[in-house]
Amino acid sequence: MEKKTLLGIFGGQSSEHDISCLSAYNVFRAVSPAEYRLLLVGITKEGKWLLVPDVEAIRDGSWKDGTVRAVLAPDAEWKSLLVYDGGRLTAEKVDVVFPVLHGLYGEDGTIQGLIEMAGIPYVGCGVYASAAAMDKVCTKAVVEWLGIRQAAYVALYRHELADIGAVMDRVEAAIPYPVFVKPSRAGSSVGVRKAACRAALEEALLEAAKWDSKILVEETITGRELECAVLSDGQKVLASGVGEILSAAEFYDFDAKYNNADSRTEVNPGLPAGVREEIREDAERIFRAIDGYGLSRVDFFLDGKGVVFNEINTIPGFTAISMYPMLFGDMGIGIGKLVDALIASAFHRTEP
Repeated sequence: MEKKTLLGIFGGQSSEHDISCLSAYNVFRAVSPAEYRLLLVGITKEGKWLLVPDVEAIRDGSWKDGTVRAVLAPDAEWKSLLVYDGGRLTAEKVDVVFPVLHGLYGEDGTIQGLIEMAGIPYVGCGVYASAAAMDKVCTKAVVEWLGIRQAAYVALYRHELADIGAVMDRVEAAIPYPVFVKPSRAGSSVGVRKAACRAALEEALLEAAKWDSKILVEETITGRELECAVLSDGQKVLASGVGEILSAAEFYDFDAKYNNADSRTEVNPGLPAGVREEIREDAERIFRAIDGYGLSRVDFFLDGKGVVFNEINTIPGFTAISMYPMLFGDMGIGIGKLVDALIASAFHRTEP
């Protein structure tokens, strides 16, 4: 049987570019060479699409010095990667796409829309689910509809900060200090600040506005940070066990997650009776409600009153410290089997 061609896309223009590269290395080195011919495209922080010679070029970063350009053609009849090398343009047929792109232009429905225009099966959530999950305010509206407990919040827009005093009055009337201020459509805790007073709130709002035009201000939930992974073929949804984040910082921001060696993750921590089952059930409900497909990681808190939804990530990390592959690994689904299952799910999405 002729091998199918898998196009892996990674990097990207978001603040999570470097994490995407780490994830991509782990994902694409797990692709079976007996089943798939692997084509790789790295997107630089500036938005340049480059053909990548092999997986090792992702690890050492040498792909960024490449000169061969490669872009996915949106023409649904071609279903091809267009490769431009020294004045010569060729088309490489593509059977399936695996985007490993975190954050802006990768996890927000944009790349998914391009792949759908090209008419090629792909791994992961579709346009709507990706966009809805990337936008924290939209996600909170869905979760509110489900009746699942979450932090109280105020949603606002950058242009409203022209009268920042009125904005802060609205926040203070709705939520007690301390509060978390977040860009609505950024990942890896980029641009997130905790504010315990009015002066800190003003600073946090201005910081969040640097990253997004929509801003979320949330009630602070003090409790354990728990995560559940989801794997789906479009019909069945498999929820993993529950893992716990043990942050070395006050909250699990970008530095605590990737730069602080004292931050830890624990698979299958001890939990009160019924909590694990409630989290797994809520994770599946939220995933289905946003029309999720393929994979997601759903994050929660556990405080003195019970389980609280935090957020959902539709392209979770696959780095050495990422919870998603660890949770399924604990269930006996190693990285190779997990990647195989995700690629197989891409072909199922085109079935009636």
